[in-house]
Amino acid sequence: MNYRHAFHAGNPADVMKHAALARVLTYFAKKDNAYRVVDTHAGAGLYDLAGTSALRTGEAESGIERVLAADLPAPAAELLAPYLDAVRELRTHAGPKRYPGSPALALALGRPQDRFLFCELNREERLKLDKFVGEDPRAKVLLQDGWHAVGAHLPPRERRGLLLIDPPFEEAGEFDRMLVALRAAYERFATGTFMLWYPIKNLMAVDAFRRDVARLGLPKTLKVEMDFAEVRSQDQLSGSGLIIVNPPFTLADEMRTILTALAPIMARDGKGRVRVSWLVPTA
Repeated sequence: MNYRHAFHAGNPADVMKHAALARVLTYFAKKDNAYRVVDTHAGAGLYDLAGTSALRTGEAESGIERVLAADLPAPAAELLAPYLDAVRELRTHAGPKRYPGSPALALALGRPQDRFLFCELNREERLKLDKFVGEDPRAKVLLQDGWHAVGAHLPPRERRGLLLIDPPFEEAGEFDRMLVALRAAYERFATGTFMLWYPIKNLMAVDAFRRDVARLGLPKTLKVEMDFAEVRSQDQLSGSGLIIVNPPFTLADEMRTILTALAPIMARDGKGRVRVSWLVPTA
């Protein structure tokens, strides 16, 4: 599967991932001391949903556009406010059809003392990310293979932080690479929070990945999944998943509330299914 960000920006999988990212960073910000975000596959940072790539799929219409237009129930609306307010604020100065990738969202939610490291190997994407980040002193953009970021940049100097692993799934073996990276990250930075995104498409591969993660036995390993269609097909994305190690203690309940509200809005059949459970509970 090729999940290049530009083609899928703002789709239901992006909304789910970014809602979780916003909740984690909002929780981090409750303490004054700084944190660091390391994004291994950062992408371009900012996307034009009216551009050629996004229009080729049209996926944002069933994702962020539908969510922004929805009358959300109060608990979910409150939890989603940091994320959706960041999207709206960005659109006031960047344009009405712009959408933040993970770097833009992280910077929008970050504070002056927080630090951000964005890895992007694709030169075209990296140039766009460089332009977006500009002179922001909090952020550094590296033309680096994101899989090397774990060894090179963990543990962070701040001793608090998030590792986001969100590969494009352009090549075979991405699930195996995520597993290796997760194991290495935990060995280097056991108190860090690690968020791994994956597409739900090849069900056998997803099942094997879940089992392999569980076998690592890392305490506080949370699984968050949402299906967008009742009938899954091997030739199209049918859902989205996150593995989150060391999540904020509130995150499981928060994501259950958020996704229960979003699933019927974004699902192709108007229903959607949500699964939030512990692969490995607290030790």
